[in-house]
Amino acid sequence: MSLRSNDRQWGSVAKFFHWTMALLIIGNGIFGLCMDLASNPMQKINWLALHKSIGLTVLALFLLRLLWRLSERRPVEDPAPRWQQRAAHAVHGVLYLLIVALPLTGWWLNSVAGKPLQFFKQFNLPAIAAANHDLKETAEGVHEFLFWFLVAMLVLHVGGALKHHLIDRDNTLLRMLPFRRLRNASPSQGER
Repeated sequence: MSLRSNDRQWGSVAKFFHWTMALLIIGNGIFGLCMDLASNPMQKINWLALHKSIGLTVLALFLLRLLWRLSERRPVEDPAPRWQQRAAHAVHGVLYLLIVALPLTGWWLNSVAGKPLQFFKQFNLPAIAAANHDLKETAEGVHEFLFWFLVAMLVLHVGGALKHHLIDRDNTLLRMLPFRRLRNASPSQGER
């Protein structure tokens, strides 16, 4: 498997970024929902610190992924109706925006709460807003709204990939799966 993408499929680096970020985002979302289950306040503080560090990791990986993506080609899309292609591009665009917005709103929430932001207990990051406890609830609401919006976009993204794989029987999903062979030929547009 090639490191770089080609006309037929995504390369190893693109797949690494996609699946690593997917696991971190889904895991951190579940982790964020479960933080209230902490058995004591100190455990909750530790879990929250880990949640923040994972969110910052996602942001850093996204920036690296974007730099990589700008330097390489993308596989040719399998034939699909124009509205499906536009919908897929829109969902991807919104996902990219949310992947940036969620960690940034978490950082903003942390800043207005007046709390230090450590990256895996290694170093502190600066606040991106002044402490303002009146804004804390608003920041929490925005962060939570964006999380649920991300969940909705992920459902569309995964649903679209499964539709391509199970109904259209094309290579859209297979091109991103690690260690999978592509199907020989995609169905033509007229067969759909």
